[in-house]
Amino acid sequence: MAVKIFAWLLPFFLFGEVTLGVDCFFHDGHAHLLKGKKVALVTNHTAIDRQMQLTAERFLDAPFILAAIWTPEHGFTGSAYANENVKNSQFKNKIPIVSLHGDIRRPKKEMFQGIDVIIYDIQDIGLRSYTYASTLYYVMEAASAQNVPVIVLDRPNPLGGKLVDGPMLDPKMRSFIGHLNVPYCHGMTIGELATFYNKEYMIKCDLKVVTMQGWRRSMRFVDTHLSWIPTSPNMPESTTPLFCATTGVLGELGIVNIGIGYTLPFKIVGAPWIEAEKFAKTLTEQKLAGVRFIPFYFRPFYGLYKAEDCQGVLIDIIDLDTFEPLKTQYMIIGMLKTLYPKIFDQKLSALPSLRKELFCKVNGNTEILELLQKERFPAWKCMNFDEQKRKEFETKRKQYLFKSYD
Repeated sequence: MAVKIFAWLLPFFLFGEVTLGVDCFFHDGHAHLLKGKKVALVTNHTAIDRQMQLTAERFLDAPFILAAIWTPEHGFTGSAYANENVKNSQFKNKIPIVSLHGDIRRPKKEMFQGIDVIIYDIQDIGLRSYTYASTLYYVMEAASAQNVPVIVLDRPNPLGGKLVDGPMLDPKMRSFIGHLNVPYCHGMTIGELATFYNKEYMIKCDLKVVTMQGWRRSMRFVDTHLSWIPTSPNMPESTTPLFCATTGVLGELGIVNIGIGYTLPFKIVGAPWIEAEKFAKTLTEQKLAGVRFIPFYFRPFYGLYKAEDCQGVLIDIIDLDTFEPLKTQYMIIGMLKTLYPKIFDQKLSALPSLRKELFCKVNGNTEILELLQKERFPAWKCMNFDEQKRKEFETKRKQYLFKSYD
């Protein structure tokens, strides 16, 4: 029992308590500097303080005036499905909630009328394809054009601040699901990202980031001992973003089930035509760092292969310090092609052009798809794609990393 208690307390001994940007915003006097100002808050259900109070709720009693709420994909409550258009609504005191994932995605000029400052507080997951960061970019760009300052209340990257993996973004593939030229796993907080693209994309926004206290780059979300609020319907746990980085790109192909529609979103890869023992054995033989593959059998409740008996693998991450999610993902995709070339090629060629385009946008390039189409053994070429550019990014990003997080 004593050992269990010590393990529970270990993050506090190693790191101390993490104070979120929203708590620092109120404790350190930032909020009082805005006394009497009208604020538009870009937020959703994930924005809670240390006491589990919504930022939007806390703003009701602030010294400034909460004039409007703007929300990203999945809406203010987080209940909307991926890609679903969300309608405008109202918060308490008839404060308007304007959806930035409905009829508009970029704030319009008229939305800034009477607004003195924009404050952004949303929990991100650390992946380039997650649209919360794109929404922040659009807000900063629009705010800059209207000469309205932006304050970002920083939050942890649940993957930590050291994991950098995956290809960069080809500018030709820039979209709402991939707007920044950073690796798929960029290893930055949302505040660091904001400073990065404010300068790199020359937005010239009047930007301020309220940093966290106590968060360190070596910390994953579990180390913070903060409460995890699912950021979207298929992000139930604080570890899910890492698994999303491991299978999410593959899922865009619609060839295998990755646990969406089952109880293990992003943690499994399976299909009726896969042989579990063979697939797990082949992947294990590749000796990928920090991961093992367990034969797994399941029947999806909904979605791809609904009610069909599927076989595949359960992904078991055993060493967070050495595990590389994108490299692992490309190995999984490559081995599907190698082990089941006829089925894989048939399903790939049968994909509609919009599905292929979406896959390329999420990857940030067209080359990965081309390798899967042309190569008999594409795994290693996909894994090593963009390696030099990724190293160059790691050097560039150092100037945007907050020293207090080191």
